Amino acid sequence: MANNLLKGKRGIIFGALDENSIAWKTAEVVHAEGGQFVLTNAPIAMRMGKITELAETCGSEIIPADATSIPDLENLVSKSTEILGGKLDFVLHSIGMSPNVRKGRSYGDLNYEWMHKSLDISAMSFHKVMQTLEKQDAMNEWGSIIALSYVAAQRTYPDYSDMAQAKAMLESIARSYGERYGTLKNVRVNTISQSPTMTRAGSGVGGFDAFLEFAQKMSPLGNASAEACAEYITMMFSDFTRMVTMQNLMHDGGFSNSGMTQKVIDQILSK
Repeated sequence: MANNLLKGKRGIIFGALDENSIAWKTAEVVHAEGGQFVLTNAPIAMRMGKITELAETCGSEIIPADATSIPDLENLVSKSTEILGGKLDFVLHSIGMSPNVRKGRSYGDLNYEWMHKSLDISAMSFHKVMQTLEKQDAMNEWGSIIALSYVAAQRTYPDYSDMAQAKAMLESIARSYGERYGTLKNVRVNTISQSPTMTRAGSGVGGFDAFLEFAQKMSPLGNASAEACAEYITMMFSDFTRMVTMQNLMHDGGFSNSGMTQKVIDQILSK
């Protein structure tokens, strides 16, 4: 049931690819709650996805942008404020990709050029987005900026490889820029550490089905769905969370604070 939480608010949503993506689900909830936004993704990702369908549903415009390119981001931000008719109130950074993971390179045999690309796409792009927003004075006071993270920033997981370093860097950038942007404009910056979710990006990680099953059994509330994450993001965009900033917010059904659960014990004993 919509409550117009974001009525009159404007923003940019990065990373909507298809109906399984968290950014896609977020766009739907934000639209239902009265928010207006521009959709963006890398040109190559747009060719792979269905972003045009989402734009039609939400009445949004699409501006292609490579989030690692400053000129692309400058164009995106300036055109978005023009299209939306004013400064922005929210931004979602839902971007992550590792060539090493996609190509199955072992963590002991990384291609370092690819690792630089992983860090640039998945973490440095977040800094580039905020730096561009700041330089263009594109955010309203008390705006909210969110990036999606994962618990592998703090713990090791097989096959997550250099994406773990990318997520750790992402969270560090959120803290550092959160301090800066909060002081300058009262803009809040947070990351959300989401349960493993069957998106196109997530399914590219080796053994992902096992990740899902293990997290489900280790989480008292079960894995948080993409839809639930979208609702949480929307709440973080709203005025009800004005004093929350520089946090990595766990949205994982309790997984991150669970040492062992009875479901996992029962599974081990049943073998």
